[in-house]
Amino acid sequence: MNYPLISEYIEAIRSAEDNFDKLSNLRPVLDGNGNPIMSSGNFAVVFKMKDIVTDRLFAVKCFIKNQEGRSERYAKIADELQYVSSPYILHVRYLEREFFVDSANCDEEEFPVLVMDWVDGQPLDAYLRQHLDDTYGLQMLAYRFCKMGAWLLSQPFAHGDLKPDNILVRDDGTLVLVDYDGMFVPSMKGETATETGSPDFRHPLRTEQSFNEHIDDFSIATIALSLKSIALDSQLYNKYAAPDRLLFSVVDYSDIGQSSAYQAIVRLSSDTDLSLLLSLFLLALSKNSLGSVYFRLMLLQEPVKPIIEVLRTDITYEERKNAVEDTYCAKYTEDRLKIIRCPLYMSEYIIKEGTKIIGDEAFKDCKSLTSITIPNSVTSIGEGAFSGCRSINSISIPDSVSIIRDLTFFFCRSLTSIKIPNSLTIIGNRAFDCCSSLTLISIPDNVITIGEGAFLRCISLNSIKIPNSVTSIGDYAFKDCESLTSIKIPNSVTNIGKKAFGNCNSLTSITIPNSVTSIGDYAFEGCVSLTTIVIPDSVTDIGDYVFKDCESLTSIVIPNSVTSIGNGAFKGCKSLTSITIPSSVTSIGNGAFGDCKSLTSIIIPSSVTSIGDYIFKDCESLTSIVIPDSVTGISEGLFSKCSSLASVIIPSGVARIEDYAFFECENLASINIPQSITSIGDFAFWGCKSLYPIIIPETIMHIGDCAFYGCSNLQSIKIPSSVTCIGDGAFGSCEFLNSITIPDSVTSIGNGAFEGCKSLTSITIPSSVTSIGDEAFKDCESLTTIVIPDSVTSIGNGAFAICESLISITIPNSVTLIIGDNAFAFCESLTSITIPDSVTSIGESAFRNCNSLTSITIPSSVTSIGDYAFEGCVSLATIVIPDSVTDIGDYVFEGCDSLTSIVIPNSVTSIGNGAFEGCTSLEKFLIPKGTRSEMQWLLGYRCKDKLFVEI
Repeated sequence: MNYPLISEYIEAIRSAEDNFDKLSNLRPVLDGNGNPIMSSGNFAVVFKMKDIVTDRLFAVKCFIKNQEGRSERYAKIADELQYVSSPYILHVRYLEREFFVDSANCDEEEFPVLVMDWVDGQPLDAYLRQHLDDTYGLQMLAYRFCKMGAWLLSQPFAHGDLKPDNILVRDDGTLVLVDYDGMFVPSMKGETATETGSPDFRHPLRTEQSFNEHIDDFSIATIALSLKSIALDSQLYNKYAAPDRLLFSVVDYSDIGQSSAYQAIVRLSSDTDLSLLLSLFLLALSKNSLGSVYFRLMLLQEPVKPIIEVLRTDITYEERKNAVEDTYCAKYTEDRLKIIRCPLYMSEYIIKEGTKIIGDEAFKDCKSLTSITIPNSVTSIGEGAFSGCRSINSISIPDSVSIIRDLTFFFCRSLTSIKIPNSLTIIGNRAFDCCSSLTLISIPDNVITIGEGAFLRCISLNSIKIPNSVTSIGDYAFKDCESLTSIKIPNSVTNIGKKAFGNCNSLTSITIPNSVTSIGDYAFEGCVSLTTIVIPDSVTDIGDYVFKDCESLTSIVIPNSVTSIGNGAFKGCKSLTSITIPSSVTSIGNGAFGDCKSLTSIIIPSSVTSIGDYIFKDCESLTSIVIPDSVTGISEGLFSKCSSLASVIIPSGVARIEDYAFFECENLASINIPQSITSIGDFAFWGCKSLYPIIIPETIMHIGDCAFYGCSNLQSIKIPSSVTCIGDGAFGSCEFLNSITIPDSVTSIGNGAFEGCKSLTSITIPSSVTSIGDEAFKDCESLTTIVIPDSVTSIGNGAFAICESLISITIPNSVTLIIGDNAFAFCESLTSITIPDSVTSIGESAFRNCNSLTSITIPSSVTSIGDYAFEGCVSLATIVIPDSVTDIGDYVFEGCDSLTSIVIPNSVTSIGNGAFEGCTSLEKFLIPKGTRSEMQWLLGYRCKDKLFVEI
């Protein structure tokens, strides 16, 4: 039977509610990047899941390889374990045909899963490495393992593959066993094993036929002996341990007497507990088992937690400055443990021999300290111990120290060199942050973890070698290392953290090994000198902004293992000319290739179903692209400012063209809009100056604001009958548009919908339209006539402003309340207009500079005439203001130099500033009694050098 790929399981797990049968209440738990939390091995991948009803967490194991008889074995294991009540064991459920997965590799669609409770903890070996300088912690680990081992020896079943990876340490320090693939239970008696366990932890004579309740005995003995030995002397781990094993290897078991690790352990046999465990180990090695009779010998005495006296941490500046050593700097306990606080003024300091611990922030901010001597007795250096020691230039860490903790050398800006011992296993978070003078550092082979920001802002660091022991490079580990020119990542590394190499400006090349499965967000952001990079087949996701602003990157190969490309992954890679996206990729994040100014071509594979927003924004060299049929939407800003893009074929399955999709694609000459499209978003084709022709299919229901604004080469367009609204600026500045058909389905014409359509000579507005928006036909300088149907109830501000060729227009009685500001301003050819009785207000500058307007009738419904309403109407000879008007605004008739007479009705109570300024032909006008007027202005108006004002 074939099984799905891990990438196919990941895709299916995202829709767990649809793809699970009995487990439909489970949902994947996602990490900070929105990906399912998971781990994988040789035979399976395990997902962290949450029950949405009970909030319980579960581990769901999905298989990637076939194992003969797995279903029957797990049925027997589940039956046995359901009656076991122990914190060391988890109950399991094996469900056949439980999980639906659409896999290209398999004929089947439903696959088995194994379910058990999720355990928050870490593998025993990882826990061990983190506590190498914690004697009590190591003693407790050995004690707890022996207690679990004694319990296992007394049981009628066996785990089958006992090793540190399969033993988790919970947050409270207790242990639990996982991975039951090789388990033996009584109902399997007489069967053969499907696996024989890891070579470094199984008996050398174990075979598939050795399948009974004693197969764990030797594993228990060798692990217990190793843990107890390391607890007595943690340096044994640094000398003899290796990734995936403890002190012994399979080679040691073949001749135990010649084993260096065994000989070192024998030297510790004066310890009673270790002597007992050593005897059990030798017995198990000779007999290939121990038997349940020996389980009580595994029960060690529980360690007593030591008491450590810590010096005051609230010492004032003056106290520290004036302190003598015996007063504040040091304090001993019975075990000669010592915590140090240093006076600020000291330039040199020698830590006394016998000191074991340098406490947290012990020498923090000792700005005058230039040198310090650390004796070999020191086993632990606390967090921030030397942070802020800005004058210290060199330091030597003794072999007794295994961990450099968080912030240990933070802001030691004069530190040029440091000796790191081979005993070191962990470099903590921000350990060397801001060590701006550090040029070279040698990381020893035993280091397994480089913490977050470990070398952050080490701007002088030019080279570094990461040893094969390192498995993880933490977030920000080498960020802002401006002088770093090259780095080699070893095959042991599985994870490169977020922003790990961000802004390494001098880094020209890097090789990512096949061991790496995860590259964190922004990992290489701002590496402006990076020219080439190879992503290995082990990587499944390219995270957000991983290669953002790698301006010199010219080429990159994305392997077939990658299923998703994150947001902005290659944004700003201005030298990238081409890229091939493999068929394994199903999603491309927002702005993934934005601002790749040299990218000329790209092929999106048919596997891609999801394309993020602004993926190709500012790819100004991109000339052509093929969008596969699998894509269902043209996302927001997808090709925004792709100024060289000449043509695009949109597949028939696409339903929407989103906002800004082809914004400022200046050379886009042709595009097909398939019948599947229902919506064209705002600014979708804004500034596509070369676009011609275009056919909008009958399926379109929505044309967004400024959708075709600035498509200056567009000459004719037919709006389909499915459209109900023409958005704001939809066809604005289409300078050569001379013909347009608006269907009866349209009810509103948006603001500026046809503004600047200078070639439009005529247009028919259907009777379905009820509103004409602001500046809807502004600057349509060739428009000569227009009929506004009776259905229109409002005409917006500047709706027909600067329509220089418009001769006549009829405003229907349906228009109520207002003729908007600037509605017909600068319509220089307009000779006459009738305002219907329904209008109550004439807006500001409504007929401003209508040079050819000779007469106008204002109906009695009008109560207000706005400022500048008829300013510059030089041909207007007469006008009658109805009794309904109460106010004449500022400069209403300014410059109407053909106006010879005007009657102001008794209803007018106010005449605004400059209302009749420049009316040089006006010989006489009457101001009703009681009218408030700005006399200081009126008396200054010249009308043939005379003033005619009668009150």
